Amino acid sequence: MKLSVVIVNYNVRHFLDQCLASVAKAINGMQAEVFVVDNNSVDGSVEMVAEKYPWTHLIANKENTGFSKANNQAMRLAKGQYVLLLNPDTVVEEDTFHKCVNFMDAHPDAGGLGVKMIDGKGNFLPESKRGLPSPSVAFYKVFGLSALFPKSRIFGKYHLGYLDKNKTHEVEVLAGAYMLMRKETLDKVGLLDETFFMYGEDIDLSYRITQGGYKNYYFPEARIIHYKGESTKKSSVNYVIVFYNAMIIFASKHFSQGNARLFSFLINIAIYLRAGVALLNRFIARIALPAIDGVVFFAGLYFLTGYWETKVKVLNYPPVFLSLVVPTYVLIWLFSIYLSGGYDKPLRIIKSVRGIATGTIFILVVYALLSEEYRFSRALIIIGTAWASLAVVVLRLSLNMTGVKQFLLERSDKKNMVIVAGPEEGKRVLSLLQLSGSPVNFIGFVSPGEVKDAASYSGFMLGNLGQLKDITELYQVSEVIFCAGDLTSQAIISQMLSLSKPELEYKIAPPESLFIIGSNSIDDQGDLYLVDVNAITNRTNKRNKRLFDIAASVIMLPLFPVLMFKVSNPAGWLMNILRVLGGKHSWVGLINNKQQNTTSQIKPGILHPAVGLSAATPDEETAQRLNAIYARDYKVEKDFSILMRAIKELGRKV
Repeated sequence: MKLSVVIVNYNVRHFLDQCLASVAKAINGMQAEVFVVDNNSVDGSVEMVAEKYPWTHLIANKENTGFSKANNQAMRLAKGQYVLLLNPDTVVEEDTFHKCVNFMDAHPDAGGLGVKMIDGKGNFLPESKRGLPSPSVAFYKVFGLSALFPKSRIFGKYHLGYLDKNKTHEVEVLAGAYMLMRKETLDKVGLLDETFFMYGEDIDLSYRITQGGYKNYYFPEARIIHYKGESTKKSSVNYVIVFYNAMIIFASKHFSQGNARLFSFLINIAIYLRAGVALLNRFIARIALPAIDGVVFFAGLYFLTGYWETKVKVLNYPPVFLSLVVPTYVLIWLFSIYLSGGYDKPLRIIKSVRGIATGTIFILVVYALLSEEYRFSRALIIIGTAWASLAVVVLRLSLNMTGVKQFLLERSDKKNMVIVAGPEEGKRVLSLLQLSGSPVNFIGFVSPGEVKDAASYSGFMLGNLGQLKDITELYQVSEVIFCAGDLTSQAIISQMLSLSKPELEYKIAPPESLFIIGSNSIDDQGDLYLVDVNAITNRTNKRNKRLFDIAASVIMLPLFPVLMFKVSNPAGWLMNILRVLGGKHSWVGLINNKQQNTTSQIKPGILHPAVGLSAATPDEETAQRLNAIYARDYKVEKDFSILMRAIKELGRKV
């Protein structure tokens, strides 16, 4: 056996699917085995691998054992001369494995090998080559000197920025996303240290490889796509703590006592700084716009009240009006904007104005129910509404001009998009995009090779792959979809590197799949993009669904003594109410809770679209169709309808 490939997966089914499809091509003509170790995913990963890739060695853990333990499980069974640790959110070229193995065969001093990695937008990932995080290197990294001087031989040692990324180099640290090692080296230096749950284990093993008398190499002739950031959001406080604590474990293990203490001191400073910055950024990002709105709304009403008192009505409002009533108006408007999706990114002015209007209606209804002594001024409510509406329009237009990401308005113009594919696959992907209502402007098809029959593209042929660069410039293309069924991974990666424009987004559509993986995420490169649009994942819909769950549960509690005789399992119903209130479940979810995250990432449901329709459990095809109908055009009314027809089933076991 020449090569053993080990892939550890945790809830990234679609990435794993695409990764395994590329691995299947890369091991062609090679004696190789592939291990998939699943760390108790709940997104249907295990079922997908068993069904689509039965030739793999599947290890399905019943708990999340961590990255190191999971890899070691497979490495202990591996029979290959070389062992490759590969992330599931990667795509390898067809000749990647062959090139790497040939290099290792030609360099017996090589214990480990890393390759050139690019992200989902075709940008080179600097962690493809790294230096050992010594105390000085850690200091430069923590305090930003490595970022300020990336090519410096002193400050740029963390990512070895002074080394040519297009040339082979001896390096100290390999990236865990693609880590090829000689089996005899692992037998000598040991497997991954299971003290590391996640992060740091690649640095530790890389260091032990060099201590064992071998060399680590960076080999740019082999390339992969790494959708960096999918498994863990690197701006999160949890990431900061886990990552830097891993560095402390490494230091205490390998550095002298004095250096380890210094390193730990620096790392602890980094943890507090980075965690503090992460929390502050998150707080500012969430509260900044509502805070600005609130201040502007209150300031406007404050001056309007003074003008109304002195110039129009010539009266004096009691102090409670400005200290309590006006702030209440402002809070109602802000909450209504939130409920209408006015603070969802990217911003939409119409949602904010709609929220203010809804809030005003609520204020006026409550106003009409109050006694005369608490009705201060209906006119000021109307004038305040006009001011708030004008303010949100001006504020959002002004903030959008700053270019700050969190204040950007949703673009009204659609992105120009081309599909690189053969006629059949191209039309399939286009039909899925049209069915989903994806907000793109389809320009045309680009043929993977020479165009033999332009008519087969129904008049939408733009040219061939060699002309893609000119096509993207001529038609101002913002999005390119590569169909993997008609293109090699090598061709896709080559195009991403040759085009490599900041304004271009690249996506890959695997054959016979209803999803596309790409870099069009609002918050992070590398997030999954589903073609079969699931409107239920829309932020507004998810929020409304949660509000419905809470409201329904609160109403059910006092009705429990009345309806308990209509529910088949009253005790189960009560437990389900508590589950929903606790946020663990939703009243309505998809059929087959294990598969829910594969489509919508919504909470498991007590009920589902088929409950109450028939006694029989729907077959898989029917279940998928019902799920698609429910998820694609979600409305709260659907949940209410399902709940009302299935009152008897409210106590179902979940």
